[in-house]
Formats: sequence, structure tokens, C-alpha cells
Amino acid sequence: MTEREYNSCVTDYADNVYRFIVKNLRHEEDANDVVQTAFEKLWRNREQVDADKSKTYLFTVAYNLMIDHIRKNKRVTLKDNFTDSSAYVHQNSEKNTQMILREALNRLNDTQKSLVLLKDYEGYSYEEIGQITGLNESQVKVYLHRARITLRNYLVSMDHVMTINN
Repeated sequence: MTEREYNSCVTDYADNVYRFIVKNLRHEEDANDVVQTAFEKLWRNREQVDADKSKTYLFTVAYNLMIDHIRKNKRVTLKDNFTDSSAYVHQNSEKNTQMILREALNRLNDTQKSLVLLKDYEGYSYEEIGQITGLNESQVKVYLHRARITLRNYLVSMDHVMTINN
């Protein structure tokens, strides 16, 4: 990879990588650190990285750095896990929907959350997600399916709670 290709990679993928990491970590400074470290690693290994595979390489490095960061800095957020569902009813619809979706995503484990964000938010194929996460394509499909069931069940239960409260 040449310097020009590296710069193009930064221009083309920095926002996507940052969005993916910040959605998982929910902490902007930590996400900035992870993304910066990923691009630094890409720069140091640019001679071994094929420019055509730089996107996959970058997301793989960022994903692995994010997992390492999560393991080192596991934050317990009991308040998020035990939010009173009646509080949702008193907010406007758009904020209410965003909160419910965020809470639903937060109920997933780190792997499931990453898979949902990579597939449904970033639009990666199963094969690309497998390359990024180190899982095989079948594992990606199974884990993603289970994550979607968890999301669906939570969203259905929240719809039921909101219907009762209205």
C-alpha cells in the first residue's frame, strides 16, 4: 500500500470505522483512541497490506482493539439495565424510540451487538463480517439470528408495556 492509498483509505473509511466503534463502546474518547490506533497499525503494516483489502484489514484491527478495550475496561451500568419502563411513556415518540432501540442493543452481548451493527447498520456481507470478526460465515449467521431474536423479543415486550401504559 502506498502513501496515497493509505491517505485514500483514511478519507474513505475513517467515518465508518469511527461510527462502528462508537456505537459499540458508547464513549467518544475511547472510540477515537481505538480508531486512531487502528489507523496507526495500518500505517505501520502498510507494506504488507493489499490496498484492495485495506477496508477489511482496518475493520478487523479496529474490532479486535475494541474487544481488547472492552475486556480491559468493562463498565458496569446497572442503571441502564434496570431503567423503569414507565419512564419511556413520558417522553416524546422519537426519543422514546431511540431509547428503546439503544436499550435493546445494550441487552446483546458484545459479539452480537457488533454483528448487528456491521450487518444492519454498516451493510457488510456475512463473508466480510466473518473476516472482520474472525468468525466463519455460519457462525456469523447463527449469532446474528440469535441477536435478532433477542432484539425482537425485547421490542415486542416494550411495545406491550407501552400499550398497557397508554
